[in-house]
Amino acid sequence: MTALAAEPRAGDKLLVGSLEALREKGRQVVKSGGKQIVVFASEDAVYACNNRCPHEGFPLVEGKLTQGADGGGCVLTCNWHNWKFDLEGGETLVGGDKLRRYPVEIINGEVWLDITDPPAEERRAAALENLHQSFRRHEYDRMAREIARLELAGGDPLDALRGAVGWTAAHFEFGTTHAHAAAPDWLALREEKAADEGERLVPLLEIVGHLAWDSLREPAYPFPAESRPYDAAALVAAIEAEDETAAMALLRGALAAGLGYPDLEEPLAEAALAHYQDFGHAAIYVYKTGQLIERLGPDSAEPLLLTLVRSLVYATREDLIPEFRSYGAALARWDGAGGEPIAPEDLRRLSLPKVMDRALRSSGDIKALYDALLGAAVADFLQFDLAIQDATDKSVSHNVGWLDFTHAVTFSNAVRVLCSRHPRLWPQGLLQIACFIGRNAAYVDRDYDASAWRVDDSGTFFDENMRGLFDHAQTEYIVSVHLVKLLTAAREEIAADPEAPWVSDLLAAVNRFLHEPLKRKHSKRTARQAISFVAGEG
Repeated sequence: MTALAAEPRAGDKLLVGSLEALREKGRQVVKSGGKQIVVFASEDAVYACNNRCPHEGFPLVEGKLTQGADGGGCVLTCNWHNWKFDLEGGETLVGGDKLRRYPVEIINGEVWLDITDPPAEERRAAALENLHQSFRRHEYDRMAREIARLELAGGDPLDALRGAVGWTAAHFEFGTTHAHAAAPDWLALREEKAADEGERLVPLLEIVGHLAWDSLREPAYPFPAESRPYDAAALVAAIEAEDETAAMALLRGALAAGLGYPDLEEPLAEAALAHYQDFGHAAIYVYKTGQLIERLGPDSAEPLLLTLVRSLVYATREDLIPEFRSYGAALARWDGAGGEPIAPEDLRRLSLPKVMDRALRSSGDIKALYDALLGAAVADFLQFDLAIQDATDKSVSHNVGWLDFTHAVTFSNAVRVLCSRHPRLWPQGLLQIACFIGRNAAYVDRDYDASAWRVDDSGTFFDENMRGLFDHAQTEYIVSVHLVKLLTAAREEIAADPEAPWVSDLLAAVNRFLHEPLKRKHSKRTARQAISFVAGEG
């Protein structure tokens, strides 16, 4: 049906036309400014609503009108996807998003609509509430619309993130996830690279959507409510003891005393680096939580810090398993006096205990050791053997892929920042980078020719690939998150030391990772490992 031009307005009242004419047609579309409104006339009532279905925007003027289940009211069905709306009561009966209706008044046989917009504050509150409702089914496009509505109503779009952080905090059973860790990187991308409104919305949508996805259908795991006077050493000890109640009480005491992330970073970093734990995620989460609090403001500190401390309490501690047990012994031997010069090649092709021994012999020069460790990690990253991720006949201990190598870079980035601020933690940070090198040594193709991946212009490389994240086309949040995290970490490391010896390898490794296959589903490998496991149950 062709939309009619809007009739004269009286204030915020819009004249549709005569009631008699409307009843003859049954339905009519009118436009006013940016609004497109469909008006329906039933036998005894007139209804008006947005003409665009809130699901995907198809015209509701083409919809079907029926009576409600109780024989009353008026139900409008969008014939494209069967969404149903109660035009009388306002509820969405089938579907998720809400449909805006307009009050109708009949004056002297004429149909008038009240198209007054609700107050901005009310619209902002409604957008946030509707955004929260979209989490139940992870309605990605609805999330985008609600964030757009929030901003259109004059709201701070970051309020969508603040809301999402608060709504989801207690639904992460084991605390912080990649959704939190990548959030400051997405926000930096938004600030630095977005060229239009659409690109400015994408990073917000990625963060909110990822938080919603990671908490999808998870029950609440309430944080302990007790508070006790803060003591940094006691907080570290409580985390080490995996005592969530005590750790949360001490954290709450710190917040009650007016302390913020900067005051808490050192003990949190100490706890994160107390073990080679969570394959390096713990330190990354500490670093990135601080960045996110800085961007979102102090009101977000409590849920983010509660979530972070929970993740530290429950972090897996890989240095307690045989593969990484040499870490603890090496840390005990660290004396910071090793004076032997070191280069990346000195650390490659070595077992984990030998990597540790070699690092200790150069412990007296933190900068040289860091460069050698990161250089070895990125050289291995550059020569990752793709056959490993395609293998289907190996044991679970060999389930290694690209992300095991990217983590060495993002972890090193967190180590450099945290340990530069808190130098007493350098031994832990450096030896944990060595854990990546020793573990990944078996999965490298030493004959791989990486010359095709060399990058001539790092500025152009980062600009093009970071801008590409606005339309990354990845179906899994975990993949898009690793893209933004890796690019951000690599750029930060190169910016911190543009003449470092590992710069060329790091650029080439990132370039290769961005363009080589990333296998995410391993059906045959999983099936074979399951059969092997079950056969050995006895």
